[in-house]
Amino acid sequence: MLINRHTSFTFECGTDEAGRGCLAGPVTAAAVILPIEFKSDLLNDSKQLSEKNRFKLKPIIEEEALAFSFTHIYNEEIDEINILNASMKAMQESILKLKTTPEYIIVDGNRAIFSKLDLKNTHGKKLTLEEIEFLKKIPNESIIKGDSKYLSIAAASVLAKTYRDEYMDKIHEEFPMYNWKKNKGYPTKEHREAIKKYGPTKYHRISFKLLPEQLTLDL
Repeated sequence: MLINRHTSFTFECGTDEAGRGCLAGPVTAAAVILPIEFKSDLLNDSKQLSEKNRFKLKPIIEEEALAFSFTHIYNEEIDEINILNASMKAMQESILKLKTTPEYIIVDGNRAIFSKLDLKNTHGKKLTLEEIEFLKKIPNESIIKGDSKYLSIAAASVLAKTYRDEYMDKIHEEFPMYNWKKNKGYPTKEHREAIKKYGPTKYHRISFKLLPEQLTLDL
């Protein structure tokens, strides 16, 4: 069973992302503040859960959370600011969307969540000076494998994964030949074969190596 709290703060927020390694679609993050009394024997890092259990947990998390939000950072912005910065920005934006101000933030990984707040992006949301100052004031900590240690980070990973999967299912209807309903944009053999046959779409991350023979791909 995962741990409920990393600190003694009531409004401790966990945040995580999904879709960092995909060739198409957004990287999606979520932020969740769970009540102190929240318990779950099922909740775990989303990568350790079946799709059925992730979608079973989604309404439970949303109903019981004190606050939650999610953010998509789309492929155009990923190509512009790179995937690592896009992943962090998705979490930053999710925190800004919370209806309750976090007293402390824990994030999965080993990178400071507010290390870059003044990106010169032209796509997507540009953080205002007020938002940057707001985020800087919130104490935070990065925790390696935090999604398999703390309930709030695991909850964020579940929401990020399920909201992203729903988005990929939606755009699958527009480009069914890539089978995003199944592979969710990850670099499977089937997905790469479709890219080789049909070329990249408006949802593909052009800055990524879409094919092993990238240099011969006509973009």
